[in-house]
Amino acid sequence: MYLIVIAWLYVTLLMALAEAFSTQGSVLGAIITFVFYGLLPMALVVYLMGTPLRRKAIRKSEQLAREERAASGSTSGSVVQPDAGSHSPSRAKNTAVPAVGKEDLRL
Repeated sequence: MYLIVIAWLYVTLLMALAEAFSTQGSVLGAIITFVFYGLLPMALVVYLMGTPLRRKAIRKSEQLAREERAASGSTSGSVVQPDAGSHSPSRAKNTAVPAVGKEDLRL
């Protein structure tokens, strides 16, 4: 995969040099040619082609963490959802601020 990237960057570098040394070309045009025809597309290709490798590395690290947790026998690393009980929430401790929509309309 990297051979194709290197080859394409070489081609775009030659295109940029041809633009820079042309009688009607400019250095700014050469830079723009190299960036927009070479660097940006190849950065996108490398990122997209590397996605499966990143996923594989993430899965491997998660698997190692699970195995380590299982080997230690500890459940402290498990994720506990907040308010996982079936009880209703208690009343607010500070009643100075009324709940939303429960304003006192008396004057």
